[in-house]
Amino acid sequence: MSSWAPRPSRIILFVLVLGATSVFYLLIFSPELLSSASFLRDDDDVPVKKSSSKIVPGSKGVPGRGADVVKRDAVVAAFKHAWSAYERDAMGADEYHPLTHRGENLSPSTPNTSNGIGYTIADSLDTMYLMGGPLTPYYTRARSWVADSLSFNQTGEFSTFETTIRVLGGLLAIYHLSGDDIYRIKAEDLGDRLLGAFETKSGLPYPSINLMTGKGVPDHYSPSRASTAEATTVQLEFRYLAEITGKEKFWRKAEGAMRVAREHVPVNGRYVVPIYMDLGGGGFSGGEVRLGSRGDSYYEYLLKQYLQTNNTEPAYKEMYEQAMQSVHDHLVKQTPKRNMTYIAELFTRVVGQGKVDWTLSSKQDHLVCFFAGSLMLGATTTQLRPGVSHASIPPDLTNELTEEGRRDWETGRELMDTCMRTHETKTGLAPEIAQFGENEGGEGGEREWWIKRLHGSSYDARYMLRCVLSLPSPLLSSFSPRFSPLRYLIVNRPETVESLFIAYRLTHDLKYRTHAWDIFSAIEKYCKIPGGGYATVEDVDELPVRLDDKQETFFLSETLKYLFLTFEDEGRVSLKDYVFNTEGHPMPIFPPSITPQFP
Repeated sequence: MSSWAPRPSRIILFVLVLGATSVFYLLIFSPELLSSASFLRDDDDVPVKKSSSKIVPGSKGVPGRGADVVKRDAVVAAFKHAWSAYERDAMGADEYHPLTHRGENLSPSTPNTSNGIGYTIADSLDTMYLMGGPLTPYYTRARSWVADSLSFNQTGEFSTFETTIRVLGGLLAIYHLSGDDIYRIKAEDLGDRLLGAFETKSGLPYPSINLMTGKGVPDHYSPSRASTAEATTVQLEFRYLAEITGKEKFWRKAEGAMRVAREHVPVNGRYVVPIYMDLGGGGFSGGEVRLGSRGDSYYEYLLKQYLQTNNTEPAYKEMYEQAMQSVHDHLVKQTPKRNMTYIAELFTRVVGQGKVDWTLSSKQDHLVCFFAGSLMLGATTTQLRPGVSHASIPPDLTNELTEEGRRDWETGRELMDTCMRTHETKTGLAPEIAQFGENEGGEGGEREWWIKRLHGSSYDARYMLRCVLSLPSPLLSSFSPRFSPLRYLIVNRPETVESLFIAYRLTHDLKYRTHAWDIFSAIEKYCKIPGGGYATVEDVDELPVRLDDKQETFFLSETLKYLFLTFEDEGRVSLKDYVFNTEGHPMPIFPPSITPQFP
């Protein structure tokens, strides 16, 4: 870790520059923000109409309760509301700002907002295709943009991880669903450019890539490291790209990163691993172990890589089972009163004479809610008793699952309940981060979870805190809500609805559809912009709500897709035939034509 310490003069200079930037932003954009009718909304605005459910019988030969047409179509209408605003105001831009009706590209080297690299469009194509019907004209125009305008021959720094899961993953999913070869051609071009990220001493990918030159770019703040999740969450995409192109190089690069991880576990006797890896030596580094940010999808992809190739690579199953045992040994905890199951975090601390010890934190990122569905899926696919070919719906815990399978199933179900309890807020939306138990001020109470506050404001999102954590909170919040260092919530986070989708498919328990509808209704009530689009809520426990000017691409690719599939007939995108990448793009399960060389 760096021993650099900020000098007072540096802090003063940083404050002055950031303050000047904030004032400039306020002068340019604040009039539009303040004039927006959606910037401040009380709880009586945009009421959600309660609708009765109309269940259509399941497809022929497909067990289940069939589609809930009314709720499914409401989700389709929401997608249309979000997409049409983007297409009207920002077509071609990487992301959309619904309050100011403008687009923006994620790389500063691509200022032309009609010519991004397709983050929003590639992320949305498979959702539009699956929804079909009224979205067909939108899909047709988006497909034309990909064919005529999408180019990856652009300089600048692009996130290796985000570009892979959103753009490459989106292109691969829509290629599989549609069979349209334009998507394969674009995906192969992008894959070729991304391969340069793997040119490190260890074979782990650089966190960023220059798509024009194909050269990897190290992190500017920590050039020797990459986050564990980002290095080990590109495998589903590169392996399927190899399968459809017949080009083994894509498979081997992604497989090599997993080999590095395999060689360096366990860490300190545990199979739960720190959230950073060393680009040189390949080992794990850092003083944090968590299933939230920078760690989450490492565990997700251990399971999904095993499932993707039709259970033909037992090394992934072994790594997954070891990790699940370690999670239960070290991280699974319960609150004392309501017995709420949550996943704790481990941090290092110096205990004297240079010795380091590990301590538990009761903090849980909302990102961890993916783990509820992942555990349930893993239990019913990797933990079957001998002689059982597949689990029933719901599974017979005694006769179909092993002891470890029953453990994982119950933990997943209990964690799902906990994630829904974090929606017990004034808006019915969950915070980005929850603390379990009580703090020194007694906050938490009977609810047994609470939201950390700094200077009376809501805790910031992790990416913002990386820049302004050391600044006093009144400094920036006095300029503009857009620059407040204390925003913590991205309300469109898809992890809970992803787990609800999986839980419903594996149980047919209607309570999961009810939970999904409650979340959708809250999004409609508090996040929907009358003029088009959906925005981020800054504080879930505050009314009237304050909206941040951003519509995340994963709202279209994940949140609305998982909600749609929860209410759709389960013959659409069956869990027996697909695994979803970490951005919600369905990847087919296939017997590999390329011989795996892992571990």
